[in-house]
Amino acid sequence: MDLTKHYVNGEWVTPISTTEFHVLNPATEAQIGTIILGNEDDVDRAVAAANAAFVHFSKTSKSDRLDLLHALMSATKARFDDLAEAMSTEMGAPMTMSRDAQADAAIGHLQGFIDALSAQDTRETLANGDVMMREPIGVCGLITPWNWPMNQVTLKVIPALATGCACVLKPSEHTPISGAIYAEIVDAAGYPAGVFNLVQGEGPTVGAAMSRHKDIQMMSFTGSTRAGIAVTKDAAETVKRVTLELGGKSPNLVFADCDLEDKVKASVLECMYNTGQSCDAPTRLLVERSCYDEVLAIAKAAAEGQSVGDPSQDGDHIGPLFDQIQFDRVQGMIQKGIDEGAKLLTGGTGRPDGFDKGWFVKPTIFADVSNDMDIARQEIFGPVLVIIPFEDEDDAIAIANDTPYGLAAYLQTGDADRAERVASQLRAGAVHINGGGFNYGSPFGGYKQSGNGREGGLHGLEDYQEVKTLHFG
Repeated sequence: MDLTKHYVNGEWVTPISTTEFHVLNPATEAQIGTIILGNEDDVDRAVAAANAAFVHFSKTSKSDRLDLLHALMSATKARFDDLAEAMSTEMGAPMTMSRDAQADAAIGHLQGFIDALSAQDTRETLANGDVMMREPIGVCGLITPWNWPMNQVTLKVIPALATGCACVLKPSEHTPISGAIYAEIVDAAGYPAGVFNLVQGEGPTVGAAMSRHKDIQMMSFTGSTRAGIAVTKDAAETVKRVTLELGGKSPNLVFADCDLEDKVKASVLECMYNTGQSCDAPTRLLVERSCYDEVLAIAKAAAEGQSVGDPSQDGDHIGPLFDQIQFDRVQGMIQKGIDEGAKLLTGGTGRPDGFDKGWFVKPTIFADVSNDMDIARQEIFGPVLVIIPFEDEDDAIAIANDTPYGLAAYLQTGDADRAERVASQLRAGAVHINGGGFNYGSPFGGYKQSGNGREGGLHGLEDYQEVKTLHFG
């Protein structure tokens, strides 16, 4: 695969920019490819292609677009192993996890959108006799992160294609291989030239040019809250729609009436999953005081049982962080936790034993944390868990909500009434109760500084549609 090309107007084209960027394997630190970082002219060319394609593609029937989505499903399944291997290599997901979760998202989200589009009425008569119609919003700019490459690409590209929009995708410059493979998948599915375009590049250049572009009607961004604010500001002058899926510092409330051995162990492993590089990871474990010491012992054993290993191999181990900058940041946050006076229960700074290269981190747990510490308030984005005691239900809810974020929350309790009562008071877009996982087709998104809009299923389609009302005389 020639990673130096961009996919524009149905063809792999030589970028206008000549700025190179080396792609590294995070486990070995070896170079695995080179991309060309696009510039504003590359964005203009891609947007022009999308704008021209939208004129015709926006008029296609729902039936035609469903046929294309089914073709996309076949093309995705044919490249499933390629996607899994690419993501394992470029961002360090162990092969088992890369197949079962990272690549599986490309299939699962697609089916969720097929089901949603099949069920959606794009024309309905209101009680007052007016007719409400849903139409594609236009050309969409899509910016995706490195930590869940296919999950985020498909949550943005598929609803754009499903609703009749045209789009320009900028995947993370750190995970360009899976993005390029997905461009080949869209091409193989038979989408008209210009409907989908891919420009490699960095956020401050390509992302900003997309956000400011007068011919882009909607921006969908997933990444840090800081970068999401920049996208919003850049988009403001053209008053385009902006949807954001941003950071999190998700609380996980553990009450003494749950199965502590099972739920605490699962909670620790959930925090460490994907090497802690998930925006909705349960990174604050809030524990009822009456079972606090027992939970600490279970959590310590679970973290010390979490193996770290080669991402090219199958297994339930975790891999490295995605790059040197993140490795240094996580090391700095672990040291900050020590300096703040939190109790280091296990883990700590430095690489795990047996690793002298690669951006591997020790699974780390801090106990006796107060919610005003930096390690409890900042998104660390590594395999680092903080444990905070609480006195009663009201105290747990107050600590859980005392955060600028609101993407997800987790709750472990053996009392069904408490589960409903507490979940209703948690300010988060999703609440996972007793290990309940996310299902494809459900809306995903957050409160407060975790973003706005929802991705997935019916709500994910609606973000890419405008509402028009017909008033008949």
